Amino acid sequence: MSIEPSLFSFIWKYSKRDQLILLAVTLTLFPLLFLTLELPKRIINDAIGAASDNINFFGVTVDQITFLMLLCGAFLLSVLGHGIMKMRINTMKGVLAERLLRRLRYSLIARILRFPTPYFERTSQGELVSMVTSESEPMGGLMGDAVAQPVLQAGQMLTILVFLFMQSIAFGLAACALIPLQAWLIPKLQRQINLLNKKRVIQIRALAAEIGEGAAGASTLRTNGGWRYRMALFSERLGRLYAIRFEIFQKKFFMKFLNNFIGQLTPFFFYSIGGYLTITGEVTVGALVAALAAYKDLSSPWKELLAYYNQSQDMALRWEVIMERFAPSGMVSSDLFDTDPGEIPPLVGDVTFNAISVQDADGNAVLEDVSATFTKGSTVAITAPSDEDRRAFAEVLMREVIPSAGKVSLAGQPLSELHQATIAKRIGHATSRPVMFLGSFGDNVVLPLRLRPLGDGTLTPLGQESARAGNSTDPSEANWFDLADMQIDGETGLRAWWLSLIKGMEIDRALFLRGLDQRFEADAHPELAAALVNLRGEVAEKLRSSALIEHVHVFDKQKFNPALPVAENLIFATPKQVITPALLQEQTEFMELLAKLDLEKDLLQLAVDTVDVLRQTFGVDGTDHPLFRKLGLDPATFEAAVDLRAKQRDGAALSVADKASLLAVTFAISAEKLGSAFPDKIINRVLEIRQSHAADLQQSLSGLMSPITPDTPVAGLTVLENVLFGKIAETAGAQGDALRGVAVDALYAAQLEGLVLDLIFDLPLTLGGTNLSAMLTETLAISRATIKRPQVLILDNVLSSFDAPTRAGLHDRLRGLLPEATIICLQPSFDDTSGFDAQFVLQQGRISTLASAAPVDEDDTVGADLARKLRALEQTDLFAGLERKQLRLLAFSARWYQAKTGEYVFHKDDDPSSGAYLITEGKADLLLPVEGKDDVLIATSGAGKLVGELGLIRNEPRALDMRAASELTCLRIGAEEFLDVVGSDARTAYKLLQVVAGYVS
Repeated sequence: MSIEPSLFSFIWKYSKRDQLILLAVTLTLFPLLFLTLELPKRIINDAIGAASDNINFFGVTVDQITFLMLLCGAFLLSVLGHGIMKMRINTMKGVLAERLLRRLRYSLIARILRFPTPYFERTSQGELVSMVTSESEPMGGLMGDAVAQPVLQAGQMLTILVFLFMQSIAFGLAACALIPLQAWLIPKLQRQINLLNKKRVIQIRALAAEIGEGAAGASTLRTNGGWRYRMALFSERLGRLYAIRFEIFQKKFFMKFLNNFIGQLTPFFFYSIGGYLTITGEVTVGALVAALAAYKDLSSPWKELLAYYNQSQDMALRWEVIMERFAPSGMVSSDLFDTDPGEIPPLVGDVTFNAISVQDADGNAVLEDVSATFTKGSTVAITAPSDEDRRAFAEVLMREVIPSAGKVSLAGQPLSELHQATIAKRIGHATSRPVMFLGSFGDNVVLPLRLRPLGDGTLTPLGQESARAGNSTDPSEANWFDLADMQIDGETGLRAWWLSLIKGMEIDRALFLRGLDQRFEADAHPELAAALVNLRGEVAEKLRSSALIEHVHVFDKQKFNPALPVAENLIFATPKQVITPALLQEQTEFMELLAKLDLEKDLLQLAVDTVDVLRQTFGVDGTDHPLFRKLGLDPATFEAAVDLRAKQRDGAALSVADKASLLAVTFAISAEKLGSAFPDKIINRVLEIRQSHAADLQQSLSGLMSPITPDTPVAGLTVLENVLFGKIAETAGAQGDALRGVAVDALYAAQLEGLVLDLIFDLPLTLGGTNLSAMLTETLAISRATIKRPQVLILDNVLSSFDAPTRAGLHDRLRGLLPEATIICLQPSFDDTSGFDAQFVLQQGRISTLASAAPVDEDDTVGADLARKLRALEQTDLFAGLERKQLRLLAFSARWYQAKTGEYVFHKDDDPSSGAYLITEGKADLLLPVEGKDDVLIATSGAGKLVGELGLIRNEPRALDMRAASELTCLRIGAEEFLDVVGSDARTAYKLLQVVAGYVS
């Protein structure tokens, strides 16, 4: 999809027909405008100033008064027709403008998905969002006015001028008699428009968030094939915006019509009533003509033309600025992205890199002359200590980065010529930092399977409007799962395949443990609910036999449970949703029942006492403390309860809202969380009321609370709490893990792991997946890469949060799940490469079969010298993980230092400002000088060791002598440069801490 060079070429290309129709309709205004000017003259000259009382009107003789009223009626109809046509034209312009604006925004969003990945490193997502939303917004007005507005305003000017010259008289301005009516009516209509504008702003903000998410995940969408579904979601969002704007246009231009019509009523009254008074002799014709002398003027259309010119110039410049940012080099061709891929070809074959070179935005080499062949179905290990090397290599294979030289082919097909759908379908890519989208865990996992919707292609009304605006017509509610070539039967089969994947990779345990803490609805998961109830007895027996039952607050109707808030103890039920003051206020039956049972006063006092304890602990402004957040009490509820304490203590009358604010505390804080037991009086009273009135209380809150019963699932509890039929005590400590282990073993033994993991599949994700742990994030990444059964699988340091045995055997387990796939594993290091078919080393941007085989430049050019420094730094464990740009700056500032055998590099108590010394060749002795005795040898450092860094960090004199034990070559790193690296790179600082810890030990 090419980009238009100017705003007007975009408007003309996509709306030429509509603009011409709008122009034709606009031209019909001028006869009506002329009538509104001509009829007043006829009224004055032919009706009011008639020579006789009888007038011939198209062959019919009428009296003067009747003729006057006929002409006045014709004038009123012409004004009405002119106003209606103007309203229609404005509505047409609004619809046309919004349709073009929708097309523009959609095309910009589509271009973002084709941007090369490095472009997002230089361009702010906020900038892109702003350009697509707020900066493009003013263009919409010009898009509708592009042709009709100048013709309309110029035509009005010419019409008025022609009429004035024909008549040789001037008309006066109409009186302002109806201004009060307009001042009352128009604001009422404007308020309705303002409410719609508020809805529009909400939709714009939601669109901005989705665009930011799409921009961050553009690479993920291309890799996994979910862009078409995401574009369908964008289309629907834009459709909702269109519907709101359409309603705004209708109300806005109806308001303008009424305003204009009311404004034109004044001349009508002048002509009709003033004419009548002139005929009867009460006023003169001259007085009437004088009142109408300035009726029309030329300022309005002239101002409109000037405003149009200024707007068109401003928007043309805005177009150029926006389009410059949306046309970066290296974009994926629209022919390989937007077109129908047809049948997706297989990529079963060798993967070949032929002299691939990649440069960064500054022209520095990232990959240099990389050539390698990975045979079909092999498992390849690539050791790459540098994050930048690993990322660049993977992105080249995913076509996220376009090489500056060389080419990549898969199964004999050039990567550069493959349709994006083929890459998304056939190549899987998993990293430890995947991009995640709003939705559920499962929605993110199955993203690669949403390549295209299935259906007959029938367009809904919304789809038809999307087609007119050049947007995606794919309905988001369609079936997007094309599982035919995967031999999977529906969503049930898909979930079963995912379960077999994570169990086969032996990474299901982390997901399962998270699933234990999930709440669920029994109606939605009846099989799991029934199984948990059946397991309760078995789990309880195992806990009793292992003496772990004492660490569980088991639910017992005869006992007060310290893990439950007092209100839940009273009702003996758990909430299905968070209980808020507003929600409690609506439960009139429950509130009345508390008063009837004489429990309200005690509960309110308990709430006040609880709030006092919290206020004394955290203060009024301590609600952002982590310990307070752990209580689960909403800060607003706490602050409202603090304000009500005095009112409750003084015995003042509390409103229902006040009572609800205090009672909400009793639904949030348990005795265990509070750290102190409730008074026995309250506990005994709660148990007494529970025994006699629990059923009534449960009934009064049946929509909010789930009763706690031993033979049914409890909706407000997690999977673990349901199977334990209780809550783990906060004092359980390490025994809590043992308790969870008993529950896990029981659930696995009952083969319920699949049902529990289904809860994770439906787990909602926050923006960016921030509610997931690192282990769950990595599980999602590898699940998404493998669920489509890729033929090439790239694993970039995936599962880094898992233990070593899990990581070490991953490729073997994947081979059993994906027997035909070529699996490429990229990691900083491998403990054991014996299970791989081929092993490579990617270092300094070059690939080789052995680390020592990396080519070395021996010439004396400046570039070669910098390369030697880079290699020396990269081979040092402390600096190996630095970003290439930072490493290059460090190498640039470093200087070679040579010393002969026995020569001192520095002495004890020297100033450390000379820097740290990285030994590249030879050895150096670190000596402690002793007066009158031989120096004490503390250590001998060889190649790859950094010496003198502690003095730089502590800014203290040298503690030892450094003397060359052999011919010595070092890189001297200046103090300022070294401290800059340590201060800006967390990984280097952490490694340095490890080194220092080694010194201490």
